[in-house]
Amino acid sequence: MAKIKKGDLVQVISGAKPERGGDRGKQGKVLEVLVEQNRVIVEGVNYVTKHNRVGQSQRGTKTGGIETFEAPIHISNVALVDPETKKPTRVGHRVEEQVKDGVKRTVRVRYAKKSGKDL
Repeated sequence: MAKIKKGDLVQVISGAKPERGGDRGKQGKVLEVLVEQNRVIVEGVNYVTKHNRVGQSQRGTKTGGIETFEAPIHISNVALVDPETKKPTRVGHRVEEQVKDGVKRTVRVRYAKKSGKDL
């Protein structure tokens, strides 16, 4: 089961310091999880520029130019943020029994290890 999911708030825990133009310490929401490559795309982190060839669309408008977008970052370089303390934390799973409409189910629940609170 994945420890980081789409929509989670994460913090970059490795890389260059912000004084040197890096992203360490920045927090952002996960936009996409690339499972096969073990990477995540985080909002506002790891911006790159891409130069696209200028062309024309069917209507005659110009396309291309310089685009900036978020590039993927390795999943080991981010940590989930505890919603209460707003600090990076480790994640664990525990099995709980839930009763819904009279039916018992066992579900895995994520929790922040240091604070012990549910996420």
